[in-house]
Amino acid sequence: MTMIFPKGFMFGTATAAYQIEGAVAEGGRTPSIWDTFSHTGHTLNGDTGDVADDFYHRWEDDLKLLRDLGVNAYRFSIGIPRVIPTPDGKPNQEGLDFYSRIVDRLLEYGIAPIVTLYHWDLPQYMASGDGREGGWLERETAYRIADYAGIVAKCLGDRVHTYTTLNEPWCSAHLSYGGTEHAPGLGAGPLAFRAAHHLNLAHGLMCEAVRAEAGAKPGLSVTLNLQICRGDADAVHRVDLIGNRVFLDPMLRGRYPDELFSITKGICDWGFVCDGDLDLIHQPIDVLGLNYYSTNLVKMSDRPQFPQSTEASTAPGASDVDWLPTAGPHTEMGWNIDPDALYETLVRLNDNYPGMPLVVTENGMACPDKVEVGTDGVKMVHDNDRIDYLRRHLEAVYRAIEEGTDVRGYFAWSLMDNFEWAFGYSKRFGLTYVDYESQERIKKDSFDWYRRFIADHSAR
Repeated sequence: MTMIFPKGFMFGTATAAYQIEGAVAEGGRTPSIWDTFSHTGHTLNGDTGDVADDFYHRWEDDLKLLRDLGVNAYRFSIGIPRVIPTPDGKPNQEGLDFYSRIVDRLLEYGIAPIVTLYHWDLPQYMASGDGREGGWLERETAYRIADYAGIVAKCLGDRVHTYTTLNEPWCSAHLSYGGTEHAPGLGAGPLAFRAAHHLNLAHGLMCEAVRAEAGAKPGLSVTLNLQICRGDADAVHRVDLIGNRVFLDPMLRGRYPDELFSITKGICDWGFVCDGDLDLIHQPIDVLGLNYYSTNLVKMSDRPQFPQSTEASTAPGASDVDWLPTAGPHTEMGWNIDPDALYETLVRLNDNYPGMPLVVTENGMACPDKVEVGTDGVKMVHDNDRIDYLRRHLEAVYRAIEEGTDVRGYFAWSLMDNFEWAFGYSKRFGLTYVDYESQERIKKDSFDWYRRFIADHSAR
């Protein structure tokens, strides 16, 4: 396929603070809920982000990787405990200066800084030890995170191209409070909806705070990981309500779907939604970010959605869905490879929320990468599977653009291998291989492929 992407299209890559920075007790930083979660046996092999990629000390060399890659945008997150390390809300200038230097260097390299304000590292002081109080279960958290967003926006100002309020609030609500996979791992079922609403509220308040401090020049966005399902139509619709429209509709339409209230009746009373909340949530944004990796296969089940709820068995429409095995091929994460679904999702978003520009803010593949040493002593990582994955998904993005969908950018996950949350260091997504013992960086074949793709397919 001959592809020339529109002029100004952002080709980038992405990272997140806790996954790469390390230096968890340096520069004034204090613990986040992920420090606590990883240090209390909830991650594979007990891995933690204590050192990660040591980006905090190696950031200058790592930004040179971006320059060599030829991207024109870089998506990274601000570590909240590094900027607001104490409950009094006072900013830590050392932390702000660290991120300010990163922004300046990116601009020097001609790379647009795309700043994610919340990528899961909620300060531990905002939550109780076991997560059953505080955190996203409390309305006050939304206001405190908005205050933090204003502090960052005041510091970085209009040097930032786009401020993203939240990354994947589905994970921050459903996996973190409803389930046990992510920090704080509460496993409290329907409390996920309370967390989701407070995340939505934070999004709106953060938008207001950023606009007040940084002005109208930087763009505003939010990044969602929509649950893309195939299978039984009723199950697909149910997951869409609970996993997707619980965020999309209040943010982009100013309301929750009535069906969402109907199918959760008896397990969630939604009394945490206060008068005026939806007006606060429904803020104008400039772009919607989509993180896409794979699809799910679902069908309706006779089981109650939340067995721990005494009213679940009698609540109308409270049945759960079964998540079925998907056809291969699969990545190292066990996720199926389905580029067509990325195309379909972009087109559907364009149809359902017209006038909203889109960016693919994460897309990538975990592979069983191995380092090989050539006869000349040069270290190499051959990752043809990743190259094929990226090529096919970029072709899907281009198809959507050709059919009139307003897609403004594509960000490969990730610049380099890193701490992959509950999977620790067992999964490698990077375009750059990281030897975690020596912290050596080795450009994979996919790094060179993506560099050539950008050069060959960008509008002149």
